[in-house]
Amino acid sequence: MSASGALAEPVAPVAGEAGEHAARPTRVRHAVLWLTVLAYLITYMDRVVIATAAPSIQKEFDFSLVTMGWIFAAFQFAYALFQIPGGWLGDRFGPRRALTGVVVWWSTFTAATALTWSAGSMMVCRFLFGLGEAGAFPIATRSLSRWMLPAERGWAQGLTHAGARLGGAVTPVFVALLILDFGWRMPFLLFAGVGLVWAVFWFAYYRDTPREHRGVNAAERAMIEGALGTGPARAKVPWRRLLAQPQLWTLSAMYFCYAYCINIFLTWFPKYLHDARGYDLAVMGLFASLPLMAGVVGDLAGGWTSDLLVKRGAGLKMARRSVAVVGFVTAAVMMPLAAAIDAPIASIICFCVAVFGLELTVGVSWAVTLDIGGEFAGSVSAVMNTLGNLGAAIAAAVTGYIVTVSGWFPAFMVLAVLCAIAALLFLRIDASKRLATADEVTAA
Repeated sequence: MSASGALAEPVAPVAGEAGEHAARPTRVRHAVLWLTVLAYLITYMDRVVIATAAPSIQKEFDFSLVTMGWIFAAFQFAYALFQIPGGWLGDRFGPRRALTGVVVWWSTFTAATALTWSAGSMMVCRFLFGLGEAGAFPIATRSLSRWMLPAERGWAQGLTHAGARLGGAVTPVFVALLILDFGWRMPFLLFAGVGLVWAVFWFAYYRDTPREHRGVNAAERAMIEGALGTGPARAKVPWRRLLAQPQLWTLSAMYFCYAYCINIFLTWFPKYLHDARGYDLAVMGLFASLPLMAGVVGDLAGGWTSDLLVKRGAGLKMARRSVAVVGFVTAAVMMPLAAAIDAPIASIICFCVAVFGLELTVGVSWAVTLDIGGEFAGSVSAVMNTLGNLGAAIAAAVTGYIVTVSGWFPAFMVLAVLCAIAALLFLRIDASKRLATADEVTAA
């Protein structure tokens, strides 16, 4: 799908702009979107390398299952704790500088993971890596808040998270091949270089507002500003007002449930396939990728369907809510079924359907942060992602204990229960209600 065909856009004369009033709008916002998609892809490439490398790392260092769980969790705890500071960086200093900085930081510690020599050094390195990646999604969300039209947000967030899942899906296959030929350290070094190259392109191309970008013509600028206004690129965040809103905490609790579930597929699932299903490294890499590929389709379908409902007059409240609830219910039904089936192919198919349902919700969830966050979308998404990644951190740490004591099926039953809870929570979320606006904050 090309950038020009990805998003429908109105073409209308723009008055008051000499020589531009009959011009078609440029599509710089689409280029910004695709560059952001690449950022999401890179975050997950760097994040899931260690999941595929885990059997090799365990073999070299003789780490126990519980030790690997804490290595996974070191990243997640840092990622959760620094979400709000990361979102604040994007809102305070602008996405251009903030996102460039955090990508350079986490790419450095991606490479440094290859130099670790013990469980302690690996935990410290993964913690510092997580500190950098913590800013990625909140700042990237903020980077789109001044560019994407309201009817494009579900698709845009679905597309960016599809990029993330695509990174998570293709990485196990490539990492497995690289490990077989070069050892487990090589993928960390290679992927770090990819992140540094992206940071250079981002800083050179992106601008915090359409008015700052030379490639945006008057027609596209008028279309964007007509829909979004001309709010400041950087604004003081009204934390007291935002944190007093119950809807923010409902959204965050829902995302806690989501992130716990998806993190199992990003950290423990390859290990599950290796230990419980008995697959070798090559087959494990392939089968670990398939549910995440289904997730890519779910990301795209969820965002696209939600935006379609908005365009057809369903309203933000029902357009976001209906898609998310269907997704969570699907995942809740399919998770235990997938874990209980003995037939390998049937089990993987059920896991694919489960992750597809789970990922139907994610573009919608992040679109809600834009809907209700507006100028403060970076900070709103940071709060949501903080609780989400506390869930992911808990998943990484406690799953080792659950599996050791009770086996893998109870671990997947936990996911089913959390998906059911998330569906109930989303029934209380109203995407049409803005938490705060810059004008209200200034007036106050």
